[in-house]
Amino acid sequence: MKLIALPAFADNYIWLLHTDRHALVVDPGDSAPVLAWMQAHPSLQLDTILVTHHHADHTGGLAELVARTGARVLGPALEQMPVPTQGLQQGDGFDWHGLQFQVHEVPGHTLGHIAFWAQPTGQDPLLFCGDTLFSGGCGRLFEGTPAQMLDSLDRLAALPGASRVCCAHEYTLSNLKFALAVEPGNLALQDHWAHCTRLRSQTLPTLPVALHTECAINPFLRSRQASVAAAVRQHDRLAVDDVTTFAALRQWKNDFR
Repeated sequence: MKLIALPAFADNYIWLLHTDRHALVVDPGDSAPVLAWMQAHPSLQLDTILVTHHHADHTGGLAELVARTGARVLGPALEQMPVPTQGLQQGDGFDWHGLQFQVHEVPGHTLGHIAFWAQPTGQDPLLFCGDTLFSGGCGRLFEGTPAQMLDSLDRLAALPGASRVCCAHEYTLSNLKFALAVEPGNLALQDHWAHCTRLRSQTLPTLPVALHTECAINPFLRSRQASVAAAVRQHDRLAVDDVTTFAALRQWKNDFR
């Protein structure tokens, strides 16, 4: 299994996974990068498209890709898709050429948001998490509640630490800048900031990133850690428990410049 990040729009990634003959893409907000890649690799067939949530920058390319390739689309059962879709919910699974995918409901960014996890043979696991978990951050709460997002992130954090986090946006440096404001003494975070800064200076993706790295540097996965909670409560004295602390952390990020 080979994994490729196809850039789209200003900062999206469309993830493409392929074997020697078949390809799968995740969250194709734009059909053009996918079609161009497929044209350059005529021996491969795009047969499956995964969608994490309904936002247009994740679904805008679906209609043309389905029309051009006939690929099946699998996405959230609780959200409206622009093309016929096999709806998936928590606990569902499916097979893609011998690779078994698990489906996790992760509401917060949207109410029906899902994530896909799989363990390729001989490789680190894959986590396609859309806009729920970003490197160094998490998605804005457009539809869900802080309690929902905290629970969603808790469940993602419980997956194997070697899982490769394949989120849908290159937001890493801006997220890490905020994370350093929250937890300036975090040595792992300082090292990761330097690493990602070098990558972006070469216009290379900062993704995928190991989940265990995220658990060490991402304030939204660390909101119960004493260092993070203390910083949040100094910023907002109404943060008195896990949920209000997480809500205050998310609002702090919303306002951070």
